[in-house]
Amino acid sequence: MSNFSIKRLDASEAGFLPALDQLIAWDMVSDSAVESTVTEILQQVRSRGDAALVEYSNRFDRRDCSSIDDFCLQADQLQQALQSIDSETRSALEIAAERIRDYHSHQLQQSWQYQEADGTMLGQQLTALERVGIYVPGGKASYPSSVLMNCIPARVAGVEEVIMMVPAPDNELSPIVLAAAAIAGVDKVFTIGGAQAIAALAFGTQTVPRVDKIVGPGNIYVATAKRMVFGRVGLDMVAGPSEILIVCDGETDPDWIAMDLFSQAEHDENAQSILIAWDASYLDAVYQSIEKLLPEMERRAIISESLANRGALIKVADQSQAVSVCNHIAPEHLELSVADPQAWLPKIRHAGAIFMGRHSAEALGDYCAGPNHVLPTSATSRFSSPLGVYDFQKRSSLIFCSEQGASDLGRVASVLGRGESLTAHARSAEYRIKD
Repeated sequence: MSNFSIKRLDASEAGFLPALDQLIAWDMVSDSAVESTVTEILQQVRSRGDAALVEYSNRFDRRDCSSIDDFCLQADQLQQALQSIDSETRSALEIAAERIRDYHSHQLQQSWQYQEADGTMLGQQLTALERVGIYVPGGKASYPSSVLMNCIPARVAGVEEVIMMVPAPDNELSPIVLAAAAIAGVDKVFTIGGAQAIAALAFGTQTVPRVDKIVGPGNIYVATAKRMVFGRVGLDMVAGPSEILIVCDGETDPDWIAMDLFSQAEHDENAQSILIAWDASYLDAVYQSIEKLLPEMERRAIISESLANRGALIKVADQSQAVSVCNHIAPEHLELSVADPQAWLPKIRHAGAIFMGRHSAEALGDYCAGPNHVLPTSATSRFSSPLGVYDFQKRSSLIFCSEQGASDLGRVASVLGRGESLTAHARSAEYRIKD
């Protein structure tokens, strides 16, 4: 007998929405101990620079380095890592990088201008950020895909310099992560992690240059530090645990769906995997597939806890109710494992990435489909978007007034300025009015 469990919910029953809201709720607020620790680290790195980085990295990552130089990797070391990995892995990284680069090149926007009849010109100038920092986790697992997804859009946007921070606990570094950095075009790598890495990127030190924006996931200390330095630097997002929501019409192999649920649940115990279907017998079939496949999974303990704590099999009355539940959840990843996924698109309002059809496994999006895998979590897809080239470009408004345009606009500005009791505004505009 299996001791596996997962919640079963019915969207037609009273109390469904409160139960669903309780299931999907995720509070990323740090406790006071984490906030206190991060605050101290930020202050120390800001005031002491490299010395604080060495001290904290030695303490938290169990290292014994005497100088900040011991945390710096040179370009030739990245190339050595690239040469050291097997040809199959290198080919996979290069194919993924090419696909990511191609997809994001379609997002590149251009500056624009237009001229009015009196000669006034208005427009918008797009410029890339000068320097970006990417954080790559290096604790429980290595994530070369995170390097590609965070660096390549910045490069496509035209960012001049990309700085990578990756912790090396016990002096261990993944050669695949460094190889990915070489392929993606990272300029500098520092083997520093945690809140101290975020502090260095935000404030700059004697060795680590200050950046304009920080992107990339991390643990609660990294997330807390990112939140605290926001405003001094830009951020991609403060992400919560990974999520997948699958809608199935009952015609996809239940083993496929079970494994798709596992693909997110194996991230960590707080990840969320939910399946929606209007066929109760199909939900039973997927449950049986979960029980059958779980024992053979390497990370079965994590998967089991994730599914038990935050997973669910949800029965809906029909497709219309399925859409309503999807939009209510606003998932990071949405799989539409149905016969005609294209017909669903106009009805889906909130999702970070939409995987369409039975063969579009979410795992393909994590690695090599092309779109970015840095996605809004915890229902933030209601108001935010995947990481993209547009996150590494900024816009400046362009205003050139002809003599006649300045006169005509000056009359309008004068009225509005005096209406707001801002006399200098009004008089500045009035100087340009022709008699």
